[in-house]
Amino acid sequence: MSGIKTAILGAGSWGIAIANLLKKNSYDISMWEFDLEACGYLQKNRELPAKLPGIKIEKSILITNNLAEAIESADYVFCAIPAQYLRSALVRQPLLKTGAKPVYVNLAKGIEVGSLKRMSEVIGERVPVEIRSGICTLSGPSHAEEVARDIPTAVTVASDNIEIAEKVQNLFLTPNFRVYTTNDLVGVELAGSLKNVIALAAGMLDGLGLGDNTRGALITRGLAEIVRLGVKLGADPLTFSGLAGIGDLVTTCLSKHSRNRFVGDRIGRGKKLEDILSGMSMVAEGVETTKSARELALDNNIEMPITFEVYKTLFENKSPRRAISDLMGRDQKQEKWD
Repeated sequence: MSGIKTAILGAGSWGIAIANLLKKNSYDISMWEFDLEACGYLQKNRELPAKLPGIKIEKSILITNNLAEAIESADYVFCAIPAQYLRSALVRQPLLKTGAKPVYVNLAKGIEVGSLKRMSEVIGERVPVEIRSGICTLSGPSHAEEVARDIPTAVTVASDNIEIAEKVQNLFLTPNFRVYTTNDLVGVELAGSLKNVIALAAGMLDGLGLGDNTRGALITRGLAEIVRLGVKLGADPLTFSGLAGIGDLVTTCLSKHSRNRFVGDRIGRGKKLEDILSGMSMVAEGVETTKSARELALDNNIEMPITFEVYKTLFENKSPRRAISDLMGRDQKQEKWD
């Protein structure tokens, strides 16, 4: 597979981790950073200590502020851009040359506010019709901080076109990064997005000093409402039992690396959302996705009580302790997943 050119759009922690990972296979790698000053810093220092301390960017990886230069002749384009900024970044993308058919691989985990579109759908609106069916999403329990340090990781790549997913799978033939394939693009994207909402709630439990019983209940019932919405929107329910589902959900709810769990923890300790976010160098995707998840639940008449309580806590100043009390005080019911 030598001679393959891969473009990484986004030079944050995940973009850098994926760029270094793919470079292990001697591919031609370019990485685009939209901010000119940040790009200059990366070009000079070959590291991003605020997000990936101790990790150097491989010397042969091209870092550029020119989007056209980054994607020129690329066989694969990885989109490592936060969900709410992906559309605006792709609007800047120049038209692909006639005959060019790069595979686009989404790495973001979120649902666009307003349009309520998944990331593959956003990408699909910005690329030629003939390559839309091959758009992929790579998802699963995969914190950049650990991937960058070559800690064993397993993820899933999803595409409506399973042959394209297998091509992406084969890009990652490295000892410590294992990729599985699926054609359930809807399920993988929804699982990766909605688990961040539950991770916010898990952080709130930690901030309040609650215990393992509460966390176990939250993760289980959180998964139930993710499955309900996912199945309604066309996902395979078994997807939520896999790496992109329960694997990523548990990891994000428990991990010290989770930005969403961190935000929830600080809210549980009484901090204001705007103050928490202003002090972060990275994006907590679940905050905005909570808005989208609530809208999807309302539009599809799906019961998602945890999501609704997270929304009220984030955006309506409801106390997290009151939110837990209201969840615990709901009408008695059978444990069902539909």
